[in-house]
Amino acid sequence: MQENTEKQLEDLLQEGKVYVETRAEYLRLYLLEKVSTMFADLITSVFVIICYILAFLFAIITLALFLSDVFNSFTAGFGAVCVILILIAVIVNATKEKFLEKVLTNLAIKKYFTKIADKEDEKA
Repeated sequence: MQENTEKQLEDLLQEGKVYVETRAEYLRLYLLEKVSTMFADLITSVFVIICYILAFLFAIITLALFLSDVFNSFTAGFGAVCVILILIAVIVNATKEKFLEKVLTNLAIKKYFTKIADKEDEKA
């Protein structure tokens, strides 16, 4: 009887070790998936932001050259674009706490939860 109980206890400990190892492996793979997804999202988001910035810069240069042609002066054309950009910066700075930060925060949260919902739909 004593040997049977010791054998059962030994088997139970062995199964507990296997369970802990399996759970640790699952956690490692789960975290790897999450970190990989976040890293891929970060890379694609940075790439898209860089593309938007480049497009904005080329549009600004194009506008400056167009206004230079209209004003018959490179100085006046680029100066007008500079004034426009300063006005935009002042407007954004004045409204950032009321509007812009809330919109960007809500956009980030919505994007995150949409990705979670999509992952859950794939699993179901």
